[in-house]
Formats: sequence, structure tokens, C-alpha cells
Amino acid sequence: MINKKSFLITGLSLCAAGLTQAQHKAPNILFIMSDDHTSQAISAYGGYLGKYLPTPNLDRIAKEGALLHNCFVTNSISTPSRACILTGQYSQINGVYTLNDEIDPNHPNVAKELQKAGYQTAIVGKWHLGTEPAGFDYYNVLPGQGRYYNPQFIKKGDWNRGPNGRNLLTEYGGHSTDVIANEAIGFMQSTDKNRPFFLMCHFKAPHRSWEPAHRFKDLLKDVDIPEPANLLDTYDGKGKYSQEMRMSMENMNKVDLKGETIPEGLSRDEIRHWVYQRFIKDYLRCVAGIDENVGRILKYLDDNGLTENTIVIYTGDQGFFLGEHGWFDKRMIYEECLHMPFLIRYPKEIKKGTVNNDMVLNLDFASLFLDYAGIPTPSYMQGVSFRNNLIGKTPADWRKSIYYRYWMNDDGAHHVPAQYGIRTERYKLVYFYAKALGMSGSFQGYNLEPEWELYDLKNDPNEMHNIYKDPANKNLIAQLKKELLQLKEKYKDQDSKYPEMVELNKKYW
Repeated sequence: MINKKSFLITGLSLCAAGLTQAQHKAPNILFIMSDDHTSQAISAYGGYLGKYLPTPNLDRIAKEGALLHNCFVTNSISTPSRACILTGQYSQINGVYTLNDEIDPNHPNVAKELQKAGYQTAIVGKWHLGTEPAGFDYYNVLPGQGRYYNPQFIKKGDWNRGPNGRNLLTEYGGHSTDVIANEAIGFMQSTDKNRPFFLMCHFKAPHRSWEPAHRFKDLLKDVDIPEPANLLDTYDGKGKYSQEMRMSMENMNKVDLKGETIPEGLSRDEIRHWVYQRFIKDYLRCVAGIDENVGRILKYLDDNGLTENTIVIYTGDQGFFLGEHGWFDKRMIYEECLHMPFLIRYPKEIKKGTVNNDMVLNLDFASLFLDYAGIPTPSYMQGVSFRNNLIGKTPADWRKSIYYRYWMNDDGAHHVPAQYGIRTERYKLVYFYAKALGMSGSFQGYNLEPEWELYDLKNDPNEMHNIYKDPANKNLIAQLKKELLQLKEKYKDQDSKYPEMVELNKKYW
């Protein structure tokens, strides 16, 4: 039970923060994020899956606000993405490179900035950053990845309070998506209505192993879901890493397949057909639970007169393969992993049905939150607010390319190589350097020869044809490499920090 008194502060404190009850008009900020929910599985984005599993409540946010087509992640894996969103910094600045890294609780972040300005701050659901959440008046978070059914949570005040310094856990009956939505609504009910709130509501679903609420277990049972066109990709022209990775349909296990085993004697392509139907249905069943609960949250705002002055954002912590190239999971710079869904509603400012195609990064989210709260972006943040972009006033100098870097060089299971690259409006150039560079959780033995790939996204949106070795692209490659180095310098990620990379680049750049 949330204690309302824990959120109240004195009138003196309000004045000190510049937020008197009579004067304050700053909006509430409700940030809803799911784990591994990709835009291919949100019907507002117009993909074919929307016909089979519409997401009307998520779509409502877009219809009553804006939908972004080019929102990208800086490092397509959960923990680094969450750290980036919280700090407004790339991994090389906030120190969270891999799944094994923890965020320093003393590190500055957007919740602390909003808290100092008088916002009531909270996070509920998935945290996944190792150390105790800092900057939040209230939290109730999953330990690590957490459970789907009858999940356990760590409430504020229970961190390191158990035996041997462990966290005290409280178990809740039901499905995690329902419980997390309950917690989000409970927090909003408990707040001081004269002060704005900042709430991060983080669902566990639809993360692997895709365990939906029991009420959705037979959803789509007798339906054949269409397959992506490149489900049977053979990776011609791609690097050796593509044969080494363990993210294909045929790599799923009995837990993923709910106790079933892949029938013996099937060819690779037959396995992909067989597994895809089971995987995609469970994934979509989890999405159904998210959409339903987002509807509950939106209804709470409506019923309590909060809709007009509450900014509602929905996103996923990165993109996700839903069978494209025969893969599941994320980590890669390919479009399905790189793209994040982003829907935002703010009736006071954003025109209904807005569609925006500007290049936005999760690096920018913190600056956007602060902009809406009337707070300048601190100098330590590397992102830029895109508030003006959402009302049709894109700055003339807005970015035309983005920088991506995945550091892990395999986690011992997925065998995905370390990589970085640049994506412009038309092209993508990626360097699979495949070196651990001392990152925690990296598999030192995974030591492939570096390789480059280049894709023309206008003529090859599915990234099936690597054109890096085509002599006709020599000048284009030189131009993209120059711009890539400029971005690396801008974001303080020079390879000169790593002697191994310096020697590597002499040969492969």
C-alpha cells in the first residue's frame, strides 16, 4: 500500500522549489515502457501484425497525439537503454555498457532533476539497473528480470533490508503486467494533486520467455500468422558472425516453446516455420495484456480529470526481431532492433494525429521531459529535446544521422558481436569489430575477424544486400566513415581509448 504522506512536502519546500500550489501549472509526465515491445507489433504503425492483434489503447495515444517513425536506440539491450533514458548519456559516459553493469546511484539523472524541481517521482515495474533506484520518492520494482506470474517486488525502504543484506521481497498474486499497472494507478491515486508527478511505469512483458496472462492463453490459437518475407534468410553477403549467432528460430528452447520440443527430422526452414507460429502468438498474447492495461491507465486519467495536463508516452526499451532474418531478440544495428516505438500525447500542445519522421534517440528523452517541466537540459546530458519537432517546428540544424554502439561482444548465449555504426536517412554503415575491450559480461573467446556492412535503406529496406564491397560505393563509404568519426568524437567515444582498437583499425578501417 502506497503511503500518501511519503509524497507530501511542506509549503516551505514548495516555495524553495519554485512550485507554489497556487502558481504551479507544470504537466504530469507518465512514461510507460515495455520490455522488447517493437513497433512491428503496434497496430498504429500499420504493420501486418496489427490485423491479427490490434492495439487500440496504444493506438489511442497516437491518434490523440503523435507517432514517431524514426526513434532509435543507442545500444539495443535493456540495461544500457534504460541507463541512457535515465541519464541522457551514451554508455561510454554513464558507465552502463552491458547487461552486467550497474548504474552508479550517485550519477545525475532526470528523476533527480525533476525531484529537485518539486515533481513527485516514482518508478514501478522493471528497473534492471542493479543498484537502488535514486531520484525517486517511491519505487516498487522487480528484482532483476522478475517473474511473469505472482511476481515479487522490492518496495522503497526494503533495499538491502533482508537477511545478509539482501533485498526484502513482497509477492503479489496475478500476472506482472496487471500488477505493474495496479502499482502505477496506485501511485497516481496517492499523489498530492497540487503538485505534478513524474511516473515511470515499466512493464516486464513481452520479454522472453513470453508468458501471457492466463486469460490470453488461447488467443490466436487457431490462426496462422503471416511470416516476415525474410524469415528464411540465408545471410548471403553478411559476415561470418551471422552464422555464429544464436538468435534464430531454431535456437529456441523448451521454456520458450512452453514445454514443446522441436520435432526431429525437420530441415532448417521447416523448423523456422514451426517455431515462428508458436513464438509470435505468445509474444502477441503478452502484448494484448499490455494494451489492455494501458487502457486501464488512460481511463484512470480520464476519470480523474488528468488527461489534459498529463503527458503520456509509450515506448519499448529497444526494438526486437519478430522473425525477420529468421531471428528473435535484439542487440543488432539492423532496423528491427534499432527502431523504438514512440507514441506521445499532450492535448495542450501536440496536435491530434501528428506523424513525425525526424531522427530521435532515446538519448533525447530526458531532455524532452525536462523541457516540458520548464527545466533547461543540464550540461552533462548529451541529448536534445524534440519538443519543437512534435509541433511542426523542427530546428534547421536537427540531426541527419545517428550513432549506435553495442559493446557486449557476446553474452555467452546469443553470440552477437560488438559493433558500432552510423545510420543516415538513406544509408547504414556498420563495423562489426567483435572485440570485448574488457566489458563486463563479454565472452573473451568470441574473437571474429572484423567486417563491414553497408545497406541502402531506400532500395533495400529489409537489409538483405550488403553493398560494402561494391567498388562503386568507394566514395560513399569514405563519406560515411568520415561522418561516423565525427559522431564518435561528438559523443566522446573515440577508439583511441583502447589500444586494441587502435591496432585493429590500422588494418580494417
